[in-house]
Amino acid sequence: MNKSLTSSFETDERNFSSLDPVKVLKTIHCLSQRITERFPNSGLSGVCRELETSCSRSTERIEWIAKPHWPLRILRYALIVTIVLGLIVAIINVQPNELNDLRFVEMIQAFEAGINDVVMISVALFFVWTLEARIKRRRAMQALHELRSIAHVIDMHQLTKDPERLQNTHKKTESSPANHLSAFQMRRYLDYCAEMLSLTGKVAALYLRTLDDAIVVAAVNEIEDLTTGLSRKIWQKIELMRPDAEPVDPPRA
Repeated sequence: MNKSLTSSFETDERNFSSLDPVKVLKTIHCLSQRITERFPNSGLSGVCRELETSCSRSTERIEWIAKPHWPLRILRYALIVTIVLGLIVAIINVQPNELNDLRFVEMIQAFEAGINDVVMISVALFFVWTLEARIKRRRAMQALHELRSIAHVIDMHQLTKDPERLQNTHKKTESSPANHLSAFQMRRYLDYCAEMLSLTGKVAALYLRTLDDAIVVAAVNEIEDLTTGLSRKIWQKIELMRPDAEPVDPPRA
């Protein structure tokens, strides 16, 4: 791992059991500065700034998700109390002699109506009880969709950075993308892309700190698989540019 990445995750308490959103944000900010210094005014630096902005928003969203939303909780508890009081009142108002006077058909109809009431009450209770979790899930899924899009944008930036374009034997066509990077610069560019993809997965994993939801867990795992697969392609390119297979730098214009 890059030295700057390692140092940014260290804390005075040496707590390595969980990701710290503040440390992740600092790491992305540091990476953004490195990219800007190496490739000023580049599209890659703009993407990293967008990733930093997304991480900052994610930190606020995670804090919002972690907080209890009392109006929704009071609503569901009030609904439970109302249902219980309604049942108690209904039981109290039932007279034993009225039950004895009911015919079999009327008892069946009353039983059917009671089942329908129980089903409707259960549905209403389930809706209110899970409302807070569904709202938090929706907000997390919107953020994860944003991170997934950023990962694809990063992949688009590294797509044309092919080590073969640095070889003197490479034959260009009229539609070939221009390359103004040296072998060292291309390695750094690809390495920055790999770091950004890794950090994208880390930002997604932050949502698992406070939200234990199966759908969110599946979405985070999907993003981690995506970023890992894209990083694997990048490292295959970097491997082709190792020192014992150093490509020739492109001629200066």
